[in-house]
Amino acid sequence: MPQNQGIYDARQLGKPKMFVLGVQHMFAMFGATVLVPALTGLSVSATLLFAGLGTLLFHFITKGKVPAFLGSSFAFIGGYQAIAPMLEDGTPNDQMLPYACFGVALAGLMYAILSALFKVFGTKKVMRYFPPIVTGPMIICIGLTLSSDAITNCRSNWAIALIAIAIVVGCNIWGKGMVKIIPILLGVVGSYAVAVICQITGIQTMDPAKLQALSDSAWIGLPFQFQDTLFGLFSRPDLDTGLLLTAAVTIMPLSLATMVEHIGDICAISSTCERNYLQDPGFHRTLLGDGLATTLASIFGAPANTTYGENTGVLALSKVYDPRVIRIAAGLAILFSFSPKFAALVSAMPTATMGGVSMVLYGMISAVGVRNVVENQVDFTNSRNVIIAAIIMVLAIGINYSGAVSFQVGEATISLSGLAVAAIVGILLNAILPGKDYEFGTDEKGDTAVNFKV
Repeated sequence: MPQNQGIYDARQLGKPKMFVLGVQHMFAMFGATVLVPALTGLSVSATLLFAGLGTLLFHFITKGKVPAFLGSSFAFIGGYQAIAPMLEDGTPNDQMLPYACFGVALAGLMYAILSALFKVFGTKKVMRYFPPIVTGPMIICIGLTLSSDAITNCRSNWAIALIAIAIVVGCNIWGKGMVKIIPILLGVVGSYAVAVICQITGIQTMDPAKLQALSDSAWIGLPFQFQDTLFGLFSRPDLDTGLLLTAAVTIMPLSLATMVEHIGDICAISSTCERNYLQDPGFHRTLLGDGLATTLASIFGAPANTTYGENTGVLALSKVYDPRVIRIAAGLAILFSFSPKFAALVSAMPTATMGGVSMVLYGMISAVGVRNVVENQVDFTNSRNVIIAAIIMVLAIGINYSGAVSFQVGEATISLSGLAVAAIVGILLNAILPGKDYEFGTDEKGDTAVNFKV
């Protein structure tokens, strides 16, 4: 094998080195993966369990060929916040979270439908209906609608928040090697450590109730509870069918943004490993694996999954591309999921730490939307494009702050968030208005311009 193609069979390194590489991959995905349940109120343990199981499912569907790890997706945070916003005291909205998970589960099934369409019609024909003039403004609005939550969390202690921001920014700009790959994890750990020191010295930086929960939690336990799953939701006597429909229509359109992100991630892994995974095992398989992993996780109360750019960075550093190393990391994530003590440690994270990290994260999500528009060279001298972008952004932001659009279907009341209305209207306008000029595959830089990783 040529030197520049890296090492595909890690067994030649020996089992100890393979294990160390697996630990490194788990370390890379860790900060971003556990941040999503911390921001949404979902179970940290279930998140780790289904990140591991979702990765193994993805590897099974892709014939064990693609060295990808699946961790928590940032793109769906807006959907969780729309259906199940955190309560005023900062605790999870346990009653509403399963409804949000239902919407995400259906979004995962959207991947399966799109996977079949890509297989039958080809990527170019399908992607023509989801051009950057629709996905770009949508992604911009995802970050902007979340921005107020970040500021609210930062206000609990701006000093701690600024430390988190400084570490994340510093690692991104000046970090080398693994430091540059794991800025979120380092920002969380660094800010958390300062908050603990302040708490010990008598400066209140952490929630006493969460600290007590950390002290009381067991070292070993089950990763999820029945009432947090969709099985628990559908066994409720007071199941709200209108809210189920609301969650579905609100969250499913977000899969359009994550689908484009998936394309970019698989292209990045292909480029790193110098193998065309879009051809073998095929884009339809990788998309199907990603979607089914998301649906599986959502059924059991865990966040949506997505292929992780952080782990692609580790592949580039280590030059070891053997998917078995990724599967070791998946096994370690599953192992950690059975420790409620560890989940409580993450849940005890200072609110200001989450605020500081999410300020950078939400801002970068919006910046990714701008990048998607710029790198695809969307022509804003064309009135058609200006109209589509303008209507998407006004609907998404305006409805978010003025209140959801509600209507009756039989006895059920359906409420649509700004993001849901904007996505539906944007897709329809793009399909109806003349002058569609986007063709997927003509500009690799533009096609892969969506990446929600910090």
